[in-house]
Amino acid sequence: MAGLNILVAFFVATVVLCHLLRWTARKVLPERLYQCTVSEFASSLQLCACCLELRMLLDIGMWGGGFGDDVVITLLFLLFLAHGFTFEKASGNSAVSLQDFLLGYFPVIDIVTRLLAQYIGMETAKLITKSYWALELTELHTIQILMSQDCSSTLQTALAHGMFVEGLCAFCYHLMLFHFKSTRLVYRVPAAALTVTVLVYIAGPYTAAFFNPTLASAVTFHCSGNTLWEYVLVYWCGPLAGMVLALFLCHGNVPLLFQRNLLYSQKGKYRTPKPKTLQTCTANPSTDLTSPQKGKAPEKKVTSKKSQS
Repeated sequence: MAGLNILVAFFVATVVLCHLLRWTARKVLPERLYQCTVSEFASSLQLCACCLELRMLLDIGMWGGGFGDDVVITLLFLLFLAHGFTFEKASGNSAVSLQDFLLGYFPVIDIVTRLLAQYIGMETAKLITKSYWALELTELHTIQILMSQDCSSTLQTALAHGMFVEGLCAFCYHLMLFHFKSTRLVYRVPAAALTVTVLVYIAGPYTAAFFNPTLASAVTFHCSGNTLWEYVLVYWCGPLAGMVLALFLCHGNVPLLFQRNLLYSQKGKYRTPKPKTLQTCTANPSTDLTSPQKGKAPEKKVTSKKSQS
């Protein structure tokens, strides 16, 4: 139980320190520079560091400390609640950043800067987490130090099936983001945390269900069992394909590439009323001759000048 308390303390300290970094940088930097650099760096650092520690608990928690999957799933849900309420406009997810680019929300320079900040945050998280494990505060960390030299891959299925699983998870996740995009934060964050938790619970035994190329690069790209090209296909191409499919399904096109909606027919919001047809009645000669009401013109009363006088 003491080991679990130390793990929870690490999660809390990571979230608090990263949020303090955001708060300080927001006071100093312009809004656009802050969102493209420090915000994404801190979010990627927070996400990767917490998930590395949680992955360690999942790998050796059962036989190293008696912590089952229920503990990991509960911590995962609570962590993504904390991430959602502290990330602000950042994502820490390269697939989400590329989605914003395809939607035309940000120019190329902003997206490249965001991706670079996410990569630096990911590498910093790996360095900090390994240094934290080296302290060997718990038996779990001691075992992790011994195992980190030869970690096993999280890809536990065939290559094609792994791509399908990661793509399907990303597809469901991005559909949720589109659906709850305009809702309040208090509803959007729990929905995102619950979606991530359910997807990890279902697809975790196959690929660990990252559907985040940045996070997958931090956790499993350095492990043996698969080549770098196989990791790229599963954990990069799979989520990006799922993201593009969700974008196309929700918008009917990719706004950066097509202006016209390719999937749905566009209908005007307001219907233009049709002009009324003016019907002209033409007189029938036969009817005019037989009908005294319609055929005869009204008689004018002619008064002579004599009668007037």
